[in-house]
Amino acid sequence: MRAASRAGELVNTLLDGWGLSERLGQYRALVIWDDVVGPQIAARTRPERIRDGVLEVCVDQPAWMQQLQLLKPQLLARLNERLGDGGLREIYLKRGTVAAKPAGNGTPPPPSWRQASLSAEERQHLDTLLAGVHDEGLRRDLEALLVKQMKLAKAKGGRPPS
Repeated sequence: MRAASRAGELVNTLLDGWGLSERLGQYRALVIWDDVVGPQIAARTRPERIRDGVLEVCVDQPAWMQQLQLLKPQLLARLNERLGDGGLREIYLKRGTVAAKPAGNGTPPPPSWRQASLSAEERQHLDTLLAGVHDEGLRRDLEALLVKQMKLAKAKGGRPPS
């Protein structure tokens, strides 16, 4: 009986067998683009696709397009350094619209129900619901759960738990 192989090793073997490992390496460029080029360039560009080792990048302003034309050799070198074996031959810049990326560290804003606050009446109702719970740990956990449920119901326009 043979020893079990790791799933990652099996996937890599399959990709190599199908001749796709180089293309997969190249497509990593789409994922790492923002990190490689930095926030200023990333805000004005969007990598679109890779065709025959050429990365197509949309640029939103002609002035940025001209500047990036001058930076192409450095950007290509940085990308290929990060990609390793699955290197790219060229970067093709084209004019297009670039959707705004989320501000900050890339994490989406919290859901709207988290911003909801409970009124004095709702707090009183919560205290009434928890009046019979004497274990502090259980009371704290139930209160957190009920507060979340009440905020969620309030954000959706529904009824709070009774």
